[in-house]
Amino acid sequence: MRRLHEFLFVRHRHNWLLLLRFAVVGASGVLVNLLTLVVVKKLGPGFDEALVGLPGTEFNVRWYHLYSTVAFLVANLWNFQLNRSWTFRTGKHARWWREYWPFLAVGLLGQVVGLLLLTLLMHLDSPIHLSPTVFDDSTGLRTRLYWAQLIVIAVVTPVSFVLNKLWTFAAVRTAHPELADPAHVEAVLSEDDEASEPTAAAEVGAEARAHTGGSGRPAGVAVRQPDRHDPVR
Repeated sequence: MRRLHEFLFVRHRHNWLLLLRFAVVGASGVLVNLLTLVVVKKLGPGFDEALVGLPGTEFNVRWYHLYSTVAFLVANLWNFQLNRSWTFRTGKHARWWREYWPFLAVGLLGQVVGLLLLTLLMHLDSPIHLSPTVFDDSTGLRTRLYWAQLIVIAVVTPVSFVLNKLWTFAAVRTAHPELADPAHVEAVLSEDDEASEPTAAAEVGAEARAHTGGSGRPAGVAVRQPDRHDPVR
């Protein structure tokens, strides 16, 4: 038990710390997303009203699509800044725009998927729509849009997280092993140790050769030449 405790909570303490940060950033991002959605919904027209028609179809882009997108953009920026400055701490190692664009691209891809799912949850003709009887929009806790948005976040966030971990911050973490993500920090650091071993061995060998004058014997020690009159042993 003692060895297990040391392995989990001493050797991998850094991993647990990063995982905790991931959870805190993710939870705060959900709150920011939902709070932004509440604000824009209260400021704008009815969320189920048509905003603009899709050319050549009978479908419309509705206000809730716009509200969801605004909420996503605010939460995406919030999450990125926290991940950059607190979770991965890459702020001093990479330019803000260089990391933000991949993060935004991944987020936009997830948002497209999220809007499709949101439409299925909101449209009454969809087989997976939320019941208008249960979610009759009479109170905040019974508002269909809020629950649909929460479901979208729960579905899209894991995919976006994996893509961001593998792409957005990957280059910075590779160049700076101390910023490695929780799943690979030990591997990255061990690879660096292995890479440094040949260099260290070469330096020791060079020092030894310098000390021995390149002959394998200590410098300054004279070597007795055999005398031709010496008896053959």
